[in-house]
Amino acid sequence: MIHPDTELTYINPVIGHGLVATRTIPKGTITWARDPLDIVFEPDAYNTINGRRKEFLYKYCFIDGEGQRILCWDHGRFVNHSCQPTCIAPGFEFEVAVRDILPGEQLTCDYALLNIDEDFECSCGAPDCRKVIHPADPEIHHKEWDAQVRNVFSHIDKLPQPLWEFVIEKNEIKAAISNPSTIPSCLKHYYRGPR
Repeated sequence: MIHPDTELTYINPVIGHGLVATRTIPKGTITWARDPLDIVFEPDAYNTINGRRKEFLYKYCFIDGEGQRILCWDHGRFVNHSCQPTCIAPGFEFEVAVRDILPGEQLTCDYALLNIDEDFECSCGAPDCRKVIHPADPEIHHKEWDAQVRNVFSHIDKLPQPLWEFVIEKNEIKAAISNPSTIPSCLKHYYRGPR
């Protein structure tokens, strides 16, 4: 489930569509939470699909830490990549804003955390753009991403959280707010198996 203060909009011919904030989303806000309405494709089921359906799923699904492909049922599938993402997933089933997201600004994540199948050339335009995003990037960048999450995690219980009802690990999150060393790494979502 994507944050309600967002809307789908056309970004440009290279990127296509994306999600932008309709009002300021403060750092520490949960911007996306896994939802039971999301469609889950086990690897065997995904491998039986072909043609345009497979192209669609390849473009819009992410791969979770168990190798399942997840198709967000709402506009969450339109969150674009950035090498300086506005949102990062800790080792919980949600993403959090790692800085304030201003009205009209895109919600972005780092696609390497979505277990991409292959390298892709990046056109995000961030000053520190990696130019090519690799499936193994989480092994290199996880400490940086985890630190960004830790820096905002204590804000979670101080802000309105319209997605809180969809968050699965409420008790673990409350404990991690009190003890940030217990925040699970984003590597919890990293899938190393066959695709």
